[in-house]
Amino acid sequence: MYQSDPETLAARLWSEARAGLSLLSRLPLPPPAHFPTPPAVWAWPVAGLVLGVLTSLGAGLGVWLGLPSGLAAALFLGLGSLMTGALHEDGLADSCDGLWGGWTRERRLEIMKDSHIGSYGVMGLLLVTLARWSAVAELISAGAWGALIAAAVLSRAPMAVLITALPNARGSGLSQSVGRPDAMAAAAATLVALGLALALTGLSGLMMAFWVTGAVWALAMLARRKIGGQTGDILGASQQLGDLAALAAACALL
Repeated sequence: MYQSDPETLAARLWSEARAGLSLLSRLPLPPPAHFPTPPAVWAWPVAGLVLGVLTSLGAGLGVWLGLPSGLAAALFLGLGSLMTGALHEDGLADSCDGLWGGWTRERRLEIMKDSHIGSYGVMGLLLVTLARWSAVAELISAGAWGALIAAAVLSRAPMAVLITALPNARGSGLSQSVGRPDAMAAAAATLVALGLALALTGLSGLMMAFWVTGAVWALAMLARRKIGGQTGDILGASQQLGDLAALAAACALL
């Protein structure tokens, strides 16, 4: 439990937020004194907030310098990949290869662990990135910067839910090593993400969250049926699909 001393509580929250950013990004931050195990997943949407603000600032600078919305959208996505080390994109590609490229659970997990990318991974990454680019360009053109940041926030919450709700399919890897949070931790991550999204976009955040829930639920059911649970790659794929769903919802509401 958290200590009642406000200074101790603030220090712990700050340490957990840094741990979340260190896990989900490659930002040059001083490492926390220790990484909590299981992870403090409430901080994952906060990490999305930081990354969403930074990528929006970069794209906004591009617009200010005269870039058209399409190039600004490419800058937005490129900065995001650089700051995360393409962690989630890699998970999406591996998930597409594994879930669709193998006939047995064991073979699918073997494919997902392989560092090489196959045809399913290429097509999945290409189509999702193209769809995200199209949505980001539309939102930049409309000046909907809050929606872009909210999508980055909302897309990090499903990782906390899946790592809690689904068993680890492999019994090893990043998802297993960070530990399994409890339901209260996943609920906290969801509430933090929803609260930030509502603050950024108003009631539109509810529709964005609804679309994210639908997309990630479908991924969760597919992963459970085909590999028996989640892996780090599935968590990465959930972020990418959740981001796309949130961006698509925001475009539909324009």
